[in-house]
Amino acid sequence: MATTETLETEIWGRPVTFDYSEHWVGYSLFLLRIVMGWTLFQGGVTKLVTYLDANPENNWTAAGFLMNAVPEGNPLMGFWGSMAGNPLIDQLNMWGLTLTGLALILGAFVRWSAFWGAVMMLFYWLASLTGGLLAGLPVAHGWVVDDHIVYAVLLFGLGAFGAGRILGLDAYLEDLEIVQSNPWLRYLLG
Repeated sequence: MATTETLETEIWGRPVTFDYSEHWVGYSLFLLRIVMGWTLFQGGVTKLVTYLDANPENNWTAAGFLMNAVPEGNPLMGFWGSMAGNPLIDQLNMWGLTLTGLALILGAFVRWSAFWGAVMMLFYWLASLTGGLLAGLPVAHGWVVDDHIVYAVLLFGLGAFGAGRILGLDAYLEDLEIVQSNPWLRYLLG
């Protein structure tokens, strides 16, 4: 049976009260976590597979994007260009997407993963700045808000709600002795 709860909070100094269905919130957080996890996992795995291709000419690298796809006038153009061809950047990109996606799918270390996934999305967003209106806005694929901002906000929400506890491994991990003895570890889980 679906229950309705009332949430009373303050957002930006203003009181906010609304009713919500616990039943549907649980489903939506679980599905958002799985869909976001799959999106990131798929992006990372496809990069890993092509990076590991036996023919070095087919290996994935972020260099092509960093040198050619960053919009003209991006205020950080030199910064992005300086990272092109750096194997550490390639590894961070591939493994960051893959492991963040996998963590979300499994519901393990969701707060930790969501935080770093959101940071990664903000870097992607910064790379899409055009240098136009307001010294960097709008972005190449939207007016300020593009898919990377949507993903970053969604990841923030998943971490804030502790979505890993909903049919995820974090519910079990939080019951472990080490987490019970070190409550700070809960900030990584959930």
